[in-house]
Amino acid sequence: MPRPDAAEQSRSRRERILDAAFHAFATRGYRDTAVDDIAGAAETSKGGIYFHFPTKEAIFRELMETTADKLVARVERAVALETDPVSRAEAAIHTVLTTFAGHRTMARLLFLDTMGAGRVFQAETNALHARFAGLIQGYLDDTVQAGVIPPIDTRITSIAWFGAINEVVARWLLADDAARLEDAYPALRATLLRSAGVPQDRIGSIPLPPAGWAFPEMTRSPAVPAAARGADEESGG
Repeated sequence: MPRPDAAEQSRSRRERILDAAFHAFATRGYRDTAVDDIAGAAETSKGGIYFHFPTKEAIFRELMETTADKLVARVERAVALETDPVSRAEAAIHTVLTTFAGHRTMARLLFLDTMGAGRVFQAETNALHARFAGLIQGYLDDTVQAGVIPPIDTRITSIAWFGAINEVVARWLLADDAARLEDAYPALRATLLRSAGVPQDRIGSIPLPPAGWAFPEMTRSPAVPAAARGADEESGG
C-alpha cells in the first residue's frame, strides 16, 4: 500500500487540533483548557500541538478568525438573495441569530470565550466587533442611499446594532434554561429597524410574547397576583 502523503498527514493533524480545541474551549472555556486537553482530544502529542501552533493563544486566535469567516460567509450568502435594502439588513440579523441557535459552540467561542480570555485577546475581540459592525454599516448605507430611511450616522447605528445582538446572544448563552434564540428575532428586528428610521408600515406588527415568558429563559414562574400576596401577608404566610 502507498504510504500516506506527509503533507496530507500534517494537514489532517492540524485540522484535528483545531477541531479538538474548538470543542475544548466551548466546553471548558479558554482559561480552563490546557494544551494537554487539546492534545488528548486530537489524539496527538503535546509536541505535535507545538509543531503547528506555538502557543494556546495562537490556536484560539486562529479559531476566532476562521469561525468569524464562516459566519460572515453565511450572512453574505443570505444577503445576496435579497434585493430590497431593508430585506438585506433583515437577512443579516436573522442569519446571525439562526446560525448561533443551531451552533451554540460557535456562539460561545465568539461571545463568551473571548470575554473569558481576558485582555490577552482584547485587540482581536475589538477587531472582530469592528468587522461585524462594518458589515452592518454597509447594509445601512445602502438603505440610506436608496432613500428608504433618512440620513443617519450609520457608523454609530451599526455599533449600536451589533451591541444589541451581542447582548441578546450573550444572555441566551448564560441562561440556565435557555429559550430558542430565534424567538428573539421579531422583537429584536423591530427594535433595530425602528432605531434606523425604517417606516412603521414596513416593519409591521410584532406579536407579543406569551404571558410569563421572559427571554432568555425558557420558562418563568408566573407572578403572584397582588390579591393573593395580600391574603398571604394577612394570614402571616
